[in-house]
Amino acid sequence: MPRGRKSTLRAREKCQQTRGQTQDHQGAQITATNKKKVSFSSPLVLGATIQKKSTGRSGSALKKPQRALSTTTSVDVSYKKSCKGANSKIEKKQSFSQGLSSTVRSRKDPLTMKANMLVQFLMEMYKLKKPITKADMLKIVQKSHENCFPEILKKASFNMEVVFGVDLKKVDSTKNSYVLVSKMDLPNNGTVTHGRGFPKTGLLLNLLGMIFMKGNCATEEKIWEFLNKMRIYDGKKHFIFGEPRKLITQDLVKLQYLEYRQVPNSNPARYEFLWGPRAHAETSKMKVLEFWAKVNQTVPSAFQFWYEEALRDEEERVQAAAMLNDGSSAIGRKCSKAKASSSSHAQ
Repeated sequence: MPRGRKSTLRAREKCQQTRGQTQDHQGAQITATNKKKVSFSSPLVLGATIQKKSTGRSGSALKKPQRALSTTTSVDVSYKKSCKGANSKIEKKQSFSQGLSSTVRSRKDPLTMKANMLVQFLMEMYKLKKPITKADMLKIVQKSHENCFPEILKKASFNMEVVFGVDLKKVDSTKNSYVLVSKMDLPNNGTVTHGRGFPKTGLLLNLLGMIFMKGNCATEEKIWEFLNKMRIYDGKKHFIFGEPRKLITQDLVKLQYLEYRQVPNSNPARYEFLWGPRAHAETSKMKVLEFWAKVNQTVPSAFQFWYEEALRDEEERVQAAAMLNDGSSAIGRKCSKAKASSSSHAQ
């Protein structure tokens, strides 16, 4: 074999060997990366990002939670007060609709635009406590998209659940009527303040989730870091949630959904958040984890460490309820015996 050809073959073999070693090294790096603990540095909803699962990776998506969300949800709203009268109303509607658009590209998607319009209509009906019918929703969707109504309704339902914390439920199949139900029993249909704003339930569920993920107690610094990533800032009025500091340190604390206290022995004083009594009564760690999982388009068990803690919490709740029932039954039996004894003495 000619020398030139031999050297060419040797060069190819060496190149293939080097490539194989590089691939093995990269594979080892990927394996090591997959074993790292999940980071929750990014918020899981409202102005952060939702990673869309590719069709070929649905299995792997169930093994670990999405680290960050990649599409902006309705919290990213740029509502301005500079215009007044009719112009202000038009701008408000445009801001609401644009805020619900996931990306610039999705704003051009007719189904996404229709879904955003449907969300706006449904939330107005929710605030006014008016009945919702399929016929009314079809008027919003219009005949040109009537065939796509199920998909549009699905998109709208998801947006309302993860942003506002309300579920769309059918109450009458014959009349095709629906009702919006808040995931928690906040006053005034979740708006907290009578006759003002949109439901705050979605934000509350996010805060409860953050507190849970931080060991059931989150410092004020971590909470604001979390909210800032959702584009909610201290001292800046938000289109949906109003003045955030007042909401989380006064309104939700007064309603006993959050506890806001000074960190023990901190000087200068620092503060932290915990679940309040009503949060423990109206929801659970598992329900909050299910909310976070839905936003990430995965399952609660993907958050393995917190899922195990949520399961223990569920077991403790069942045991406490059983003990309470046993105690009530024992008291009932004693009362029955006392009544029987008193009636026999009377005879």
